[in-house]
Amino acid sequence: ESGRMQVDIERCDAATIGAEAAEVARARMTERLTIVVDTPSDLPAVAADPDKLRQVLANLLDNAVKYSPDGGTIEFEASRSGGRVRFRVSDEGLGIPPAEQDRIFEKFFRLDPNLTRGVGGTGLGLYISRELVTRMAGRIWVDSDGRSGSTFFVELPIA
Repeated sequence: ESGRMQVDIERCDAATIGAEAAEVARARMTERLTIVVDTPSDLPAVAADPDKLRQVLANLLDNAVKYSPDGGTIEFEASRSGGRVRFRVSDEGLGIPPAEQDRIFEKFFRLDPNLTRGVGGTGLGLYISRELVTRMAGRIWVDSDGRSGSTFFVELPIA
């Protein structure tokens, strides 16, 4: 918020950064979870700060692991969407009530502990992710029916 954070936009290999983030998430998950990675071989490079993009994707994948206490499949996909690269992280976890979906990107916002089965956190991960994505000229959003999983999207410009 002080404006001192440096974001260095460069040409990045979106598929490689996504695969690296998925590998980190695999190391933290239980055997009841599976991560499926789908990135086309012809995925264009993205204009982003590679470290910040890695941080955003790692946060989304880590959340998918944390909020899937019953296991299931987490899907990570990167694809071209017009002049952008779209990253998608889907899980079969607890879901986010529609009324809360705009608020989850606010600083320190936490869902009701009764809805999250006691999964802890500071309420900063999605806030920071939104800030980083915005500073890289992108956008981030979520889609969830509130009962059966969530899908997070990040779009960034093609390099």
